[in-house]
Amino acid sequence: MDLGWLWWVGVALVLVVVEMVSLELVLLMLAGGALAGAAAQAAGAPLWLQIVIAVVVATVLLVTLRPWLLRHLRHRVPLTETNAAAHVGRTAVVVGEVTEQGGRIKLVGEVWSARLPEDGKPGSASLSAGTEVVVLRIEGATAVVAPLHAEAGGAEGPAGASPSGAPSIA
Repeated sequence: MDLGWLWWVGVALVLVVVEMVSLELVLLMLAGGALAGAAAQAAGAPLWLQIVIAVVVATVLLVTLRPWLLRHLRHRVPLTETNAAAHVGRTAVVVGEVTEQGGRIKLVGEVWSARLPEDGKPGSASLSAGTEVVVLRIEGATAVVAPLHAEAGGAEGPAGASPSGAPSIA
């Protein structure tokens, strides 16, 4: 009894295990091709035909099934930001004066380096300790922040303006 099909199944299993890390569904389609090669070998096809069948099935799966799976997978599972990107839009509290050059904020229980966005007026703005801010973006290990509530006549901007420039309702 010829057990050559086990090599194809072994390759398919390795591809499936590696796919679990990548989650791009490419290696899963190649594993499908390897299983088709195993079926061809079990049916008694010569090696060259097994390879052709494996390549053709993997290509068909990549071109047809993978895009459909990705489309439906992305509609079912919303994209959740993680790591530093998850902090954009969160509020924080200034713990050390924040200027365009630097400062410190407390964000989700951690102290981060922070700075104000550059507006072209050097030294024109600063936020004192205790001021609530919103994270506009993360640049490396520094949070670029703006005041959460604009104060009249303060360095944070005109009265009634939010960090995004839209009028605030506070």
